[in-house]
Amino acid sequence: MRRRLLALVCVSASLLTGCGVMSDGAAERRTVTVWLMQHSASQEFLDRFTEEFEREHETLDLDFRIQEWTGIGEKVQQALRGKDPDGPDVIEVGNTQVSAYAESDGLLDLTLESMRDWGRDDWLPGLAEPGRWGSQQYGIPWYAANRVVVYRKDLFRAAGVTPPRTRDEWLEITERLDTSDTQGIYLAGQDWYTLAGFIWEEGGELATERDGVWKGALDSEAALRGMDFYRRLQKLGDGPVDADEEHPPQAGVFAEGRVAQIIAVPGLVRAVVQQNPGLEDKIGYFPVPGKEAGRPGAVFTGGSDLVVPAGTDVEDAAVEVVAALTGARWNTELARTMNYVPNKAGLAGSVAGEEGLEAMAAGAARGRATPATPRWSVVEADNPIKEYMTEVLKGADPEKEAERAARRITETLAFE
Repeated sequence: MRRRLLALVCVSASLLTGCGVMSDGAAERRTVTVWLMQHSASQEFLDRFTEEFEREHETLDLDFRIQEWTGIGEKVQQALRGKDPDGPDVIEVGNTQVSAYAESDGLLDLTLESMRDWGRDDWLPGLAEPGRWGSQQYGIPWYAANRVVVYRKDLFRAAGVTPPRTRDEWLEITERLDTSDTQGIYLAGQDWYTLAGFIWEEGGELATERDGVWKGALDSEAALRGMDFYRRLQKLGDGPVDADEEHPPQAGVFAEGRVAQIIAVPGLVRAVVQQNPGLEDKIGYFPVPGKEAGRPGAVFTGGSDLVVPAGTDVEDAAVEVVAALTGARWNTELARTMNYVPNKAGLAGSVAGEEGLEAMAAGAARGRATPATPRWSVVEADNPIKEYMTEVLKGADPEKEAERAARRITETLAFE
C-alpha cells in the first residue's frame, strides 16, 4: 500500500514542488518480476507484450520467470512468506489454488480494482469464483480451458447422427454409435472432473459449506442423478472402470480409430493427430450437452488466475501488469495464440472460426470450479470420488457408496 499512497502524494505535490521519487531529473526505474507457468504463454506473446507494456510505462521493466507446475505450491507459499527483493510481484496460479494462498494473508486484495475497473461481474464464473476468499477478490482470471466432446465426423455421418442438443439425445446417438467395431464413447471410470459437471448440471455439489463448515455432498439426490447419467454414458464404450482418463492416455485410445467420442480439452487433439495423422480432417467438437436444448451442460473450468503478493514493494506497478494481461486486448491475444478461452464470455467472439475453441467457449459460460476451500487439494490427493465411481460402475449400491465417499470428504475437509 505504501506505493499507492506515494503515487497519490506525487500527483498533488508535483503541482507545487515535485515528488521525492525523482532523481537527477529522471523517474526511478522499477522492475516487476512475474512468475508464469511453463507453456502458459508463448515466448513470442511475452516478447510482444513486454515491448508494448514497457513502451507505455517508461519507468517499468518486466522480468518474466517461467516456473514448473511440479512443486509450485510450496514455492509460492515460500515466496508469499518471504521478503526477498528478488521475489515475484505477480504470480500465475491455478484457479483452484487461490484460496490456499489467500488464507494465509499472503495476497493483495484486488476487490476494488475488480469491481471498479475490470468488470468482475462479466468474468467466467469458473475462474472468478475460486479467485475469491470470503467476499474479497484475490485472483484475477487470466485464461480458461474446459472439456468438450471430441468426435469423429465420419463415424457420425455413417451412423446417420448429428451432434446432440440435449443429454438425452446424447445417450441416444451414443448408443447408435456403439457397435461391435466402434466404441460409442471412450469414458474412463474415474474421470471425476467430467462427473463433477454432470452433478452440477443436476443441481448437486461435490461439497457444501455452511457457517464455515464443509460437508461432502455426493449423497444428495441431485448428485446421485449426476452419477447415474455418468454410469449410463460410460457403459456405451469400453473405458476401464478402475482408471482415469490418463491410464491409458485417452488420446492414444482415440488415435487407434475405433472410438466415436471422447470428453477432453480441444488441445488434446494435437496428440491424437500426432499419433494418427489420418484423423486430422475427421475430428469435430461440440459442447458437453445439457439437460435443455440450446444450453450447454455445466463443466469443470480449469485455468489460471493472476495474483499479487501482499509483500511486493512495487504494488502499483504489479497491479498495472495484471490489468494489462487480463484486459480485453491482451487476453484475447493470448486466447488466439494459445487456444484458450478468454476470461469473459463477451470476448468469446475473439476465437470465432476455430471449431474446438468455439465449443470450449460455449461450455465455459457454464463453467464451475472445485469447492473453494484450501483443503480441497487434500481431498484430491487421496481422491474418494474416484473410488466411489469405480464401485458404482462395478455394480455396488450407489447410495451406500455415495454416503461413504461423502463422509470421507467431510472428514478430510474438517481436519485441522
